[in-house]
Amino acid sequence: MSVQAYTVEQVAETLHIGRDKVYELIRTGHLHSIKIGKLRRITDQHLADFIASLEETSSR
Repeated sequence: MSVQAYTVEQVAETLHIGRDKVYELIRTGHLHSIKIGKLRRITDQHLADFIASLEETSSR
């Protein structure tokens, strides 16, 4: 099993949103993340779950 973990900056660039917006999504629980020491990382599964939740919301 291979898991990729991204920085907040990488996720912001991927989603074409600002870094502050990524932190807001994490803070509000919309986007999950892990902490490794003082570092915050978003796994590929966290990102996939977040995108799936957006698709569910938009299809309603």
